[in-house]
Amino acid sequence: MATLANYPDYSLYANAFGFLRQPLNFAPLESDADVIITGVPFDMATTGRSGSRMGPGAIRQVSTNLAWEGKRWPWTFALADKIKIADCGDLVFDCGDAAQMCERLEQHASALLEQGKTLLTFGGDHFVTLPLLRAHAKTFGKMALIHFDAHTDTYDMGSQFDHGTMFYHAPNEGLIDPHHSIQIGIRTEHSDTLGYQVVDAATANDWSAEQIIDAIKQRVGDMPVYLTFDIDCLDPAFAPGTGTPVCGGLTSDKALKIIRGLQGINLVGMDVVEVAPAYDHADITALAAATIATDMLHLLASQR
Repeated sequence: MATLANYPDYSLYANAFGFLRQPLNFAPLESDADVIITGVPFDMATTGRSGSRMGPGAIRQVSTNLAWEGKRWPWTFALADKIKIADCGDLVFDCGDAAQMCERLEQHASALLEQGKTLLTFGGDHFVTLPLLRAHAKTFGKMALIHFDAHTDTYDMGSQFDHGTMFYHAPNEGLIDPHHSIQIGIRTEHSDTLGYQVVDAATANDWSAEQIIDAIKQRVGDMPVYLTFDIDCLDPAFAPGTGTPVCGGLTSDKALKIIRGLQGINLVGMDVVEVAPAYDHADITALAAATIATDMLHLLASQR
């Protein structure tokens, strides 16, 4: 009689739970994995269209389309040959309690970082990056930030929870050094008073990927780097499923080329945020996010 073990493990749709079909492990502190993936289903800090709390599930589901490749093109190695990955599912917090989410996410990340693990986190809205930066700063000290986005998120809104304020608060809390940080794809009103280098979308679209890579590497130097990718950095033609879409953004091709070209940076943490699947079409936003996350993992693995 056939058993479950007799069936191939590469079916696109059966039992598609963990990202890239990695095993779910709800006890990540006991895992021997190098990288822990966490979803944060939170969108209470959203100022545009809500719905990014459903992002982690959408990214995981569509990632089955990427999991069948032994080696992800154009990388020359398989992830499993360099790093071990586990997906610990989603952060649990009381619905509607933004303060509790911050506290629990910072505690969760801090405990994993203390064990030498690297985190890849899926939002949720972009506010989730702030408690993650707080946790990473405990381990790595002040970091450089590589930030892909349509918005700088450096606005002083006077609000404790707002997904447009994280990178105003982060340097003021001593978490990142804006003078070694860079923001790519910006195409909304912003100020340079905090010291970030901004490569706006018009410039990024005119420059080659190689020029942008050079600018990033010169900016961050050898500092520990946190990499955050708001999916609205991409033009809505490539990522309509997000809360605050802005025309004139990057193509998915250019974004992937940039990420692949960042080999050599001191990458210590990363996230992909703001996928709102209710506004998506044919899963193209979730697929873009999953692909970007997969290349982030390869970027990390390339330095192991």
